[in-house]
Amino acid sequence: MGKTLIPPEPPEVHEVPLREALEERYLAYALSTIMHRALPDARDGLKPVHRRILYGMRLLRLDPGATFKKSAKIVGDVMGGFHPHGDQSIYDALVRLAQDFASRYPLVDGQGNFGNIDGDNPAAYRYTEARLTEVARLLLDGIDEDAVDFRPNYDGTTKEPAVLPGAFPNLLANGAQGIAVGMATAIPPHNAAELCDAALHLIDKPQAKSRSLLKYVKGPDFPTGGIVVDSHESIAEAYTTGRGAFRVRAKWKQEEGARGTWVVVVTEIPWLVQKSRLIERIADLLNDKKLHMVADIRDESAEDVRIVIEPKSRNVDPELMMESLFKLTELESRISLNMNVLIKGRVPKVVGLAEVLREWVDHRREVLIRRSRFREGQIESRLEVLGGYLIAYLNLDKVIKIIRTEDEPKPMLIKTFKLTEVQADAILNMRLRSLRKLEEMEIRTEDKDLRTELKGIKALLASETEQWKRVAEEIKKVRDTFGPKTPLGKRRTQFADAPEHDLAAIEEALVEREPITVVVSEKGWVRTLKGQVADLSGLAFKTDDKLGFAFFAETTSKLLLFSTNGKFYTLDASKLPGGRGHGEPIRLFIDMEQDADIVSLFVNKGGRKFLVASRDGQGFIVNEDDCVGNTRKGKQVLNVTPPNEARAVTLVSGDTVAAIGENRKMILFPLDQVPEMARGRGVRLQKYKDGGLSDIATFAASDGLTWRDSAGREFSATIKELAEWRGNRADAGRLPPKGFPKSNRFGRVID
Repeated sequence: MGKTLIPPEPPEVHEVPLREALEERYLAYALSTIMHRALPDARDGLKPVHRRILYGMRLLRLDPGATFKKSAKIVGDVMGGFHPHGDQSIYDALVRLAQDFASRYPLVDGQGNFGNIDGDNPAAYRYTEARLTEVARLLLDGIDEDAVDFRPNYDGTTKEPAVLPGAFPNLLANGAQGIAVGMATAIPPHNAAELCDAALHLIDKPQAKSRSLLKYVKGPDFPTGGIVVDSHESIAEAYTTGRGAFRVRAKWKQEEGARGTWVVVVTEIPWLVQKSRLIERIADLLNDKKLHMVADIRDESAEDVRIVIEPKSRNVDPELMMESLFKLTELESRISLNMNVLIKGRVPKVVGLAEVLREWVDHRREVLIRRSRFREGQIESRLEVLGGYLIAYLNLDKVIKIIRTEDEPKPMLIKTFKLTEVQADAILNMRLRSLRKLEEMEIRTEDKDLRTELKGIKALLASETEQWKRVAEEIKKVRDTFGPKTPLGKRRTQFADAPEHDLAAIEEALVEREPITVVVSEKGWVRTLKGQVADLSGLAFKTDDKLGFAFFAETTSKLLLFSTNGKFYTLDASKLPGGRGHGEPIRLFIDMEQDADIVSLFVNKGGRKFLVASRDGQGFIVNEDDCVGNTRKGKQVLNVTPPNEARAVTLVSGDTVAAIGENRKMILFPLDQVPEMARGRGVRLQKYKDGGLSDIATFAASDGLTWRDSAGREFSATIKELAEWRGNRADAGRLPPKGFPKSNRFGRVID
């Protein structure tokens, strides 16, 4: 007979809306990342992994001056006891705490290869050894004296500190970097002595604002030095709001060589910049011919940074050469400030300088109170024991008799001498050698000293003023330990204003100056040809497209494009595509509307004046410098409302304006009848019954008017010959002289 298979009971299914399930799980993940991984605690400035490493090393008795232990042992103990994550993540965190080029005040003293500023990896943890530094000792000081709360570790077998006592202003002194869920933190390192001075000021004046603390905290102090080139105002704004950034430049000097030659030597580079990658980047730019002021770069670093940069020639301006390098490489770096920290270990918040220091000094007072109460309990317990000892000495023979004759001496001692259990146990546990006469005097002295100390502790716990006074004393000791005269405490980062240079000169320094020919097709495709090419007959264009116009320029030139929407756009000639193929649409380089077309394109030379005009015959004179814009959106100069559009632009020269309309009527009038404006609609130049303006030109009456026909032939007429076309602005005019082009254009171009 076959077996009957009984199907298993179906599992109990609970229907949960997907949205609720995702929200709940994602929130749990986000909170875990924010609280237990990415954001530092404002009180000790540590993330959980760093706190666990320091506590684990303390349990291994790796105090400053102790024998080094293998990093593998430290990582294993921390992973097994407190941090159940990958061993590599723990070792990476340990390494960073030991790197003097990454941490301003290293918390770990490393022995072996812990990496270098070039970006080379540290040795594996089985090869390196470590112990705590004096800074880490300060952070842990008092942890065995109930200074902070402990919580169960991940498996409940032991306990770990929720925060360290933190006698050192670690959050700002060493900084922090972290990316959480929906938020991040970025705090650069600072000078510990300056932070202590600011904290002491905050203790004296609890209501002090962040700006007043900038008298003490000048700005970041990076382990690799460098120069901060921000204004005092922008630095103050960053520390007040808790958000901002610092421009940090490499420190360099000029070294003179033989026969007038010189080199630039970089001695300090911005924080967290890998030296080898920086040099590779500069070498790549050299190969791509984007640094035509630089001839060569080499790394001569040993213990200190020494990057040598050779100029192309002795005539190069070193300041300008360095500006070009700052613009293109990590020799200038932007370091963010985002003081997003956990307040009281629980609430993530972006805070200013005053609030973050207030968190630290409040924590120091809390630690002082807790340590004082712990010591108070210790003293009271010891005084109780000493009281029992004194009773025993005063009644020594009786005590010995009770111990010798009684089966249970403890209750008898308590009853006879009115002792506490603690005192009775202490007497019973005394050693015979303690019964010498001298011991009584020592006990009385200890009792007196402890009572004096207890009185001081009770006075401290009763007075907030005394507590702040003690906290200030502790902070002063830290300041003296890491003062400006100590090797570790001396400020490394300097402050300076960025040198003012002509932006055009810097742009030129970035581009090699060469002659080019700019070619634009009728449909707006642009390209550049090397050199000044006069014969363009061999150029190929896309189907249904042909040559619009061409002109000579240089790779360093700025070009001005005037569009039918009345805007001027600025383009870099160096960024335009080369002559291979048909080029690229000019709209890739500027944000020009689809229904707008090019009126004219020419080289910006500066200082000239243009006459601009719209189809409805209105126009004005504008200065060339007012036409230059810094964005892709261009600069609105001639205001036009569709269907009206910008129609013409010409260079102002001479004293007379010539305007011709689509109706083929021409008028000449004095130039001084046209106003000069920076922006607007302008005034009427010519009146039309039908159609609008075709073209405009300016000329000197003494020279007469010239025009070109479609074949490029030039014609001219004197002012006498043009007498019947002379009039005033806004006149209608009359048909042009015989031989004037059918295109109704003067054939002028702006050079």
